[in-house]
Amino acid sequence: MVHIRYFVRCLGFALIWLLGFSLTAAMGDGAGLPARSVFPADNVWNQRVDLLPVDPSSDSLIANMDSSRGLHPDFGTAWNGVPNGIPFCVVSGSQPKVAVTFDYADESDPGPYPIPSDTPIEGGVVSTGDRHVIVVDRDHWLLYELWDAHPDGHGGWHAGSGAVFDLSSNALRPPGWTSADAAGLPIFPGLVRWDEAVGKGQIDHALRFTMQRTRRAYIFPARHYASRLTDTELPPMGLRVRLKASFNISSFPEEDQVILIALKRYGMILADNGSDWFISGAPDSRWSDDDLGELRRVKGSDFEVVQMGKATTQ
Repeated sequence: MVHIRYFVRCLGFALIWLLGFSLTAAMGDGAGLPARSVFPADNVWNQRVDLLPVDPSSDSLIANMDSSRGLHPDFGTAWNGVPNGIPFCVVSGSQPKVAVTFDYADESDPGPYPIPSDTPIEGGVVSTGDRHVIVVDRDHWLLYELWDAHPDGHGGWHAGSGAVFDLSSNALRPPGWTSADAAGLPIFPGLVRWDEAVGKGQIDHALRFTMQRTRRAYIFPARHYASRLTDTELPPMGLRVRLKASFNISSFPEEDQVILIALKRYGMILADNGSDWFISGAPDSRWSDDDLGELRRVKGSDFEVVQMGKATTQ
């Protein structure tokens, strides 16, 4: 089977399968993104947490988060023939908007959304996974995100849920509302992107991660929980962990060191149910999967929980 690689309007590349269908994904190279902060500088995603106190429950929480398991980069080049990670697409303010319907319409921001017909879907067009679709309107600086997104065959889309975020604002979702993520948070600001980790050599924001077992609770900045478990030694949505300052990163590849420095300074925020210690990023053909694989040497026990605020359980 011959694959033809080409650049598309969205950040990314497409692998064209000559048997009749295409799989499109973002390269994450930052093309088309304006040189401005994703959310204001004082937004929680952009705030350093390396000097904040450790939560008193840190040890018990980390122990109940499979502390012996290694960090898993849930992104890279390709996996099983499709781009590996959560892709995103950048459009201009003139991009035509299309209708979107939702399963959870009461907690979703209504359409239309500016989704191009060739927008990449997480996992590819035949994916049975989360099928996230992320679109950044670079002119209006708005973020559109869908979960379980499917073209409806009439030029529009149907999704499980969706959210729109003003990237110039610190506004949160209403209390109790989901988004395209279980925690009611935006996905795009928490992705590891090649243009930052390698192109810029610096990541100035918190990252996104998942855990299999979470608590029926959420803390700021999360707005939603997705569990029936009430054990207070399980992590609530919005939990923020950071890599311990004492962890030695000198033996890691350069791009891994950039990620690990960000994990020390900004940490990562629990945003969804999923495999333990899976850290999210955007696919890019220029990643070194071998280098990213070295991140697995970092164990859950190498993290600590940043002091939490009051948990919401209702």
